[in-house]
Amino acid sequence: MNLFRNFKSVTRTAYGRGSFGKLGEIIDPQRGAGNGYMVFLVDHYFQNNSAFLARIPALPGDEVLFCSTAKEPSTGQIDALRDDLLARRGLPAGLVGIGGGNVMDVAKALSLMFTNEGSSVQYQGLNLIKKPGIYHCGVPTISGTGAEVSMTAVLTGPVKKLGLKCDWTVFDQIVLDPDLIATVPDDQWFYTGMDTYIHSVEAITGTKKNTFAEAYSEKSLEMCREVYLRLDRKDPKSDELLMVASYMGGLSLTYSEVGVCHALSYGLGKVLEIHHCYANCIAFNQLEDVYGAHVQEFKGMVKERGISLPQGLAKDWSEETISAMAEVAYALPHMWDHAFGPGWQQVLDRERIKGWYRRM
Repeated sequence: MNLFRNFKSVTRTAYGRGSFGKLGEIIDPQRGAGNGYMVFLVDHYFQNNSAFLARIPALPGDEVLFCSTAKEPSTGQIDALRDDLLARRGLPAGLVGIGGGNVMDVAKALSLMFTNEGSSVQYQGLNLIKKPGIYHCGVPTISGTGAEVSMTAVLTGPVKKLGLKCDWTVFDQIVLDPDLIATVPDDQWFYTGMDTYIHSVEAITGTKKNTFAEAYSEKSLEMCREVYLRLDRKDPKSDELLMVASYMGGLSLTYSEVGVCHALSYGLGKVLEIHHCYANCIAFNQLEDVYGAHVQEFKGMVKERGISLPQGLAKDWSEETISAMAEVAYALPHMWDHAFGPGWQQVLDRERIKGWYRRM
């Protein structure tokens, strides 16, 4: 189905080994805005890595803040960061997010909340943002989430887990340097890469897709197969392919939507605070009745890479917990509409969702 789409893409993309070294000259033209200082949001993974931190082009007066990824980004976290920086320093010239998908989402959301009044809670949803944010640049240091290119900044709020989604969420600039993902631990490399694989499967198998979504998905899946079934992890080509697969998997969602797996993972994330990419793997592993051969292929990748996914988690979950997760998942009609079509409520109810959780 060639559904109409008219979405904004990242304005500029720097790609290639060594491109991180060009970050300073890339962002320098933006320093005249606001109060003239840049905010660098850095994954706490690098907090004790002095060699890496020395490469960040922060000038005197800039703010370098470390983002914990122990929990997924929250509306409270974004509001507190915004309020603190405005109170201490006034409006920044721009933001640079350096890290994984969580940091990318924090940078995108924070950019918007500098110019939109109130709490980020009130902007969870599609096109609720009223004004464009400040300049924001993304530098992914792990590949798979597609957050570097997506038009969504996913936040967990007091009631729901849902993104700030609009054209202005998209980064003004991204810097894709394959050298930055070479040292990602093997398990994280797998879980995060599978987010790309699942994005592409969900985008290509649902009802709200068009030819752009199919093209991005098919190429992303092809590269994921090369990375996880054929290439040695130490092969430099592996990092290059995975970084571009993440980019294309993210774009596939711009022209389509996620589906059953992501809805279930949102429940796992909101109720049990399981990290998104890991939650996706747990859920997708049990969805052969929905995604068929793709789940079989996923299991082949799990085996090829020696990854151990947990089994029997549900035996320790109370019915109250399962019901709470099912409520979170059920409250995502855009995902179910994509997965099953406009009549999704005729084929899906909370009991079916609970059944999927009980398999985990």
